[in-house]
Amino acid sequence: MMGLMPREETRTTTPPPVRGSAAHDAGKPGGASTRVWTMRLLVLGIVLSALNLRPAITSLGALLEEVRDGLGMSGSVAGLLTSVPPLCFAAFGVMAPRLARRFTAGAVVCAGMAAIATGLIVRPYVGGTAGFLVGSALALMGIAVSNVLMPVIVKHWFPDRVGSMTGLYSMALALGTALAAAVTVPLTDALGGSWQTGLALWAGLAVAAVLPWLPFVRGRVTPPGAGEEVEAARAGGDGPAQGGEPQVPDTAGHAREEAPRLRMIRSRTAWALAVFFGLQATAAYITMGWMAQIFRDAGVPAGTAGLLLAVTMVMGVPLAFVIPRLATRLPHQGPIVLALGVCGLAGYAGLYLAPAAGAWAWAVLLGIANCAFPLALTMVGMRARTGPGVARLSAFAQSTGYLISIPGPLLVGVLYQHSGGWGLPIALMSALMIPQMAVGFLAGRDRTVEDEAAR
Repeated sequence: MMGLMPREETRTTTPPPVRGSAAHDAGKPGGASTRVWTMRLLVLGIVLSALNLRPAITSLGALLEEVRDGLGMSGSVAGLLTSVPPLCFAAFGVMAPRLARRFTAGAVVCAGMAAIATGLIVRPYVGGTAGFLVGSALALMGIAVSNVLMPVIVKHWFPDRVGSMTGLYSMALALGTALAAAVTVPLTDALGGSWQTGLALWAGLAVAAVLPWLPFVRGRVTPPGAGEEVEAARAGGDGPAQGGEPQVPDTAGHAREEAPRLRMIRSRTAWALAVFFGLQATAAYITMGWMAQIFRDAGVPAGTAGLLLAVTMVMGVPLAFVIPRLATRLPHQGPIVLALGVCGLAGYAGLYLAPAAGAWAWAVLLGIANCAFPLALTMVGMRARTGPGVARLSAFAQSTGYLISIPGPLLVGVLYQHSGGWGLPIALMSALMIPQMAVGFLAGRDRTVEDEAAR
C-alpha cells in the first residue's frame, strides 16, 4: 500500500520464522487470504480510532460559548474545562502499557472506543458542570489509552512502515479533528439548535470504531512472525497475554530482559521528547479550546469561526501524512521542528494584530504549526529501537507531556477573564513556542533511548 522509506528499511530486521498460530494460519487453506483481511481490518481499526481521538474536544470548542451559557460557567471554569483533556491524558495514558500487557492492546483500544462513545452520550445530559466534567473525563480516558497505544500497535504490526502508518493514523486524526470543528455548529442548527444534541451526535462515530477491534480483543490474531515471540515467552516462563497474543511491550522480537534497563527519567532524549510533546500539546489544546472564541470576539460569526477552526485542523490531513514520511528520511528532525515553530509564531502575531482581517491566513499558519503532533509521534517510533522501548517511551513522553500541558489552557482562560482581551493570552502562546522549538530540536537528534541506557 505504501512504499518503504530508506531510513525505515535500515531499522528493519529479518522477520523470524513463523511458528505457533501464525504458522498454523499459514498452513490452512485460505490462511494467507485470512491474514490479508486481518491486516486490512487492523488498518480500518487504526483509521477509525484516529478519527475519534479529537472530536470530543473540538466539538466542544466550536460550542464553548453555548456550553458556558447553558451550564453557567465563568471564563476561569471554561479554562479548567479546556485543561481537562491533557489532565486525563496524563493520568490515564501512563496506565496504557500495563493494561495492554494484561488484556492485549486490541482489547484496550476497543474498550477505549467504547468509553469515548459512552462519555459523549452521557456528558451533555447529566446536568451541571460537575457532571459534564465527569462525562468528558470518561471519553478522554478512552482517548488517552488509545493515544499511547497507537505508536505501539504501529511498531508491532508494521515495523517496516512506521513512517507511513504513523502518517496515515495522524492524517485520520487530523481529519476527525477538522470534521468535528467544521460541522458541529451546522449540524447543531439543523437538529434544532440544542448544544446537547450537537455534542452527543459524535458518539456514533465512536461506536463504529469499536467494531473492527472486536476480533483483536482476545488476542486470537497475531502479526506475521509473532509466533516465535510467543514461543520465547512461554519458554521463559512468562506466559502470553490472553488468547495467545504476545504481551505488547515484547512486540519487536527483543528479549524481555531488555525492558527493565530502560530508565526513561535518565534519558535526555526521552525528556526532550516529553517536553516537546507537552509544549506542542499546550499549543494544540489552546487552539482547539479557544481559537474559535478569539475569532468570535473579533466579530467573526459563530459558523465562520467554526470553519476557521476546521481549516486549522484540516491542515493536518495532508501534512500529517507528509511530515512523518519526510522525518523518517532525515537524520535530524530539528529543521522540521523549527519550520513548524516559525509558522506558529507568525500565526500568533496575526491573531494579535488583525484577527478578523487575516483570519484565514492565521488559521492556515496555526494549522501547519499544529503538525508538531504527528512529528512527535513519529519521533517516538524513531527514538527507540525495540518494542519495549517504544511502549515505555510513548507512555513516558505522552504522560509527562500532557502533565506539562495542563496549565496552558487554564492560564489562557484566567488571563482572558481578568484582562478582558486576548493580548496577554496570545503573548503567552507566543512565549511558549520558543522553548518548544528548542527542545524539539534536541529531541530530533539521531539517537535512541536504548543507546543512552547502554551508556
